[in-house]
Formats: sequence, structure tokens, C-alpha cells
Amino acid sequence: MTTPDQHASVRYIVDDVQAAIDFYTTHLGFTLNTSAAPAFADVVRGPLRLLLSGPASSGARATPDDATDAGRNRIHLTVDDLDAEIDRLRSRGLPFRSDVIAGPGGRQILLSDPAGNLVELFQPAHRPDAP
Repeated sequence: MTTPDQHASVRYIVDDVQAAIDFYTTHLGFTLNTSAAPAFADVVRGPLRLLLSGPASSGARATPDDATDAGRNRIHLTVDDLDAEIDRLRSRGLPFRSDVIAGPGGRQILLSDPAGNLVELFQPAHRPDAP
């Protein structure tokens, strides 16, 4: 089991490992940890280690044939200014999959990586009683 001092890892199946590396490191502040492109790479942001598994990786080969489409699951990245992030990413031509949604906890929008995996950008609601 992962210990508290280890990264939490999420595996995304991608079509093009290098395109995924470029997307996450260029646009979302991840750093490259290791690369065995074109099969596999992992990128890190804070405590999150994102495993980018290309078609030749063991992780992708273990995926059942009927589970090839990106689902509703996604990584969740907190941002300080959602509108500024949206403007920055739109100016670079990145594809959003939703409009901004507001709720009691804050505001969010969904972005697609090059393989169609979802990334949620989330700005928490301002809490007047928070320190």
C-alpha cells in the first residue's frame, strides 16, 4: 500500500506518450519524472504522479478491449484563478469539454488531454470564515 510519503499515482492510457508529456509539462505545471517513450512516462505535480501509458505499455495491454474510451473519471487540479487559467489555455488552442460550472464548493471546467482524458480545473469558493 502507498505510504503517506509516496506519490499518489493515476494511470492515463494515451495514444501518444510524447504528446501527453508535452501537454502536462507545458500547460499544467507537471515535471517529467521518467520517460520510456513511446511506451511510458510519468509526470509529477505535487503529490500526484501521473502515469502516461502508451499502446505498447503493460498498463495499456492490461486494459480490457471494451474499455477503450475515456470515461468520466479525471484528475482534479486546484487553481487560484480559474478565469485566468481558461484564458491562458484557450490562447494556446487547448480544447475544453465543458463550460464553467459553479456550485457551493467552487467553480470548475473540464479540459481534454491529447488522448481525450479529462482534467478538471477547480477554483475553490471563497470562504469568508477561512483563515
